[in-house]
Amino acid sequence: MTKRPPYTTRTRGIHELYAEDPETADRLLWGREVDPLTRRGFLMRSSLLAMAAAVGGSIPFADRMPGGLIPAALAQSDEPFTLEGKEGLTVLNDRPINAETPAHLLDDDITPAEHMFVRNNGIPPELEDIDADSWELEIAGESCENPQTFTISDLKERFEQHTLQLQVECGGNGRSEYVPSASGNQWTTGAVACPTFTGVRLRDVLEACGIKDDAVYIGYYGADRHASGDPNKEAISRGVPMEKALEDESLIAWAMNDEDIPYLNGYPLRLVCSGWPGSVSGKWLKRIVVRNQKHDGAKMAPPSYSIPEHPVAPGSVVPDEDFVTIESMPVKSLVTYPRSGIEHALGESLTVRGHAWAGDLSVEEVHVSLDFGATWQQADLQPPPNRLAWQRWSTTVGFPEPGYYEIWAKATDSDGRSQPMVVPGWNPKGYLNNACHRIAVQVT
Repeated sequence: MTKRPPYTTRTRGIHELYAEDPETADRLLWGREVDPLTRRGFLMRSSLLAMAAAVGGSIPFADRMPGGLIPAALAQSDEPFTLEGKEGLTVLNDRPINAETPAHLLDDDITPAEHMFVRNNGIPPELEDIDADSWELEIAGESCENPQTFTISDLKERFEQHTLQLQVECGGNGRSEYVPSASGNQWTTGAVACPTFTGVRLRDVLEACGIKDDAVYIGYYGADRHASGDPNKEAISRGVPMEKALEDESLIAWAMNDEDIPYLNGYPLRLVCSGWPGSVSGKWLKRIVVRNQKHDGAKMAPPSYSIPEHPVAPGSVVPDEDFVTIESMPVKSLVTYPRSGIEHALGESLTVRGHAWAGDLSVEEVHVSLDFGATWQQADLQPPPNRLAWQRWSTTVGFPEPGYYEIWAKATDSDGRSQPMVVPGWNPKGYLNNACHRIAVQVT
């Protein structure tokens, strides 16, 4: 007689349930059904009570809460991961290393080095093998008139130095919210930072080497190795059109926040092309090529850092020829204070603040909501310290009664485009999610 294996069950967490099917997760977890016309609220009081118990109190604006929405109080993760030179980052992958920063650690106007996220496609060069004094950068390519090689000392001596605060964000920031799940590291909100960078303008260096009339693109190569260890493969080699490369804010940088660039963020030399996906800002920079065609290095071809040219249904298979390369990032905002999950006393106003940014554009307005986006109040918004830096916003809010609240933030860019309240159109790689950021507050 064949012995049967013991019966086992597989436990699925709340994140997995919502990732598979948000409406089914609502039904399984809370017994919730929403108004079929508005897709909001709770048709059964028992389901509202179930969710209220899970978040620790009543939900005053429950009738306006969208269906299929995991409460922010349950969506956060507090598991820390420590990397050398970093503090409080959460690891998403260890080969290559990718780690994001919890939103509340991004409250500084200028992002500290220890809170700068890490997004690597390959294996960094060994730190002991890096000699900043002898590090060389080659400028070449078919559309470069006079190829040259520069040490970091050469760059400092030959060209005017500039210090700018520049926002850098991974193209996949927010990927974890896409349904069905998109491939790649499941970033939440923390793959963004805005430190200062010091270096020389990419334009000045390229012009010193001569730019031919047929130049249309630049590409970079770094010292990082392919994740497989194969020396014949490039980890990543991306680039930008000449118009972006020649902007005043595009830098070849050797310092961040007036110190050496952190090792995991590209020490001793990196490219910074702010406002576009962070993948165009090459780290451990060794070579820049001026091209007479769109650069064709590693991770330039679809679907890497590309989105469908036209909207597609979730889960669709998209042919490579139907992709377009991501350029300027969309408008976005982040609540950095208070930390999600706090308790707050009824009758006391609460200061709320954060940052907003908009790729190549500026941010015109930021609004916050306490009732799941049914109504909004405008926040105070500061101008950026320079172009392509994020902008500080702040406001105060009051609560009408005790219970569970979510504070949502929505930014509008200088072209009048606002963040969506829900995750935008699906794409196979989960890029460009700029849905409103939200935090949980328990009012007692």
